[in-house]
Amino acid sequence: MQTKSATAALAVAALLVGGCGSGSTSSSTTARTTATTSSAAVNPNAKEKSPPGDIPDSTAFVRFTVPGAGFSVKVPEGWSRTANGKQVTFASNLNSVTIASRPAGGPVTVTRVKQAEVPALARTLKGFKLVSVATIPRSGERALRIRYLARGAANPVTGKAPLDAVERYLLVHNGTEAVLTLAGPKGADNVDPWRTISDSVRWTA
Repeated sequence: MQTKSATAALAVAALLVGGCGSGSTSSSTTARTTATTSSAAVNPNAKEKSPPGDIPDSTAFVRFTVPGAGFSVKVPEGWSRTANGKQVTFASNLNSVTIASRPAGGPVTVTRVKQAEVPALARTLKGFKLVSVATIPRSGERALRIRYLARGAANPVTGKAPLDAVERYLLVHNGTEAVLTLAGPKGADNVDPWRTISDSVRWTA
């Protein structure tokens, strides 16, 4: 009888020890899982990363008077500036703003642009793909906007040419046509900066 009682007691003890060990393992596994989940969670205080080409919200704009063109336009402050004849380009972080002027060939209309301007762009730009042509309000008047995709300048290291999303604005005043070409990487969110620039044309003559 004593032997059977001792055997039973040992069996109960073994079950209790096994149960305690199982509970400890389960708790440890749960703790590790919780820690892993917590470390993988998004940090709400982390600095937001903008896609390549996004113009920072903190960008300031300054007014630039185009030499001999009879108008001025706001451009991002601090961008590099290059001139090629009557054409001036401001560039930074894969984006560019090109300003030019030419004698107006009459009113800018969707029909005229589709018949002359679009074919000319298609002949001169690599990867050209027309997105839209529309007349929209800009600078207190009507402007013609051409949206298209085209290959930008090739990277000197990789040789790869990025695909740019381009907005080209045409405005006419007293026989002069202002041409603004705003380009940046496809997918960048530059709606507000492009609106600021394209809505800032002020005629001086």
